[in-house]
Amino acid sequence: MPCALCGRREARGFGYYHGLRWDRHPHHRFCSMTCLTAGSANAKRNHGMIDKTDMETRAIREARRELAEALTEMGLMEPFFDRPAEDIDRLIEACVDGFQASMQRQSDAGDVPF
Repeated sequence: MPCALCGRREARGFGYYHGLRWDRHPHHRFCSMTCLTAGSANAKRNHGMIDKTDMETRAIREARRELAEALTEMGLMEPFFDRPAEDIDRLIEACVDGFQASMQRQSDAGDVPF
């Protein structure tokens, strides 16, 4: 398995679980302490993820329009109007993460709708 950060060398003995929550976050493996240190810092900033996929990045960017429409309809757009895209993306990611975490907890508790 290649290193989760550099991808050049084989991952050996250096691993990271965000918040030690094996059930909720991926396990990242690294080739060295250097990659582990950088990769774990990145994962901490991104709630357990090392890098978003291209599809995830695009989906977040495309969700901005729907968020803006909902905020406008509720009369809440003004405080968000001049915010940088990174702040809006962070808000979208927090909503998606919270939604997914709730769905996971519900399914773990046996509350499956089928």
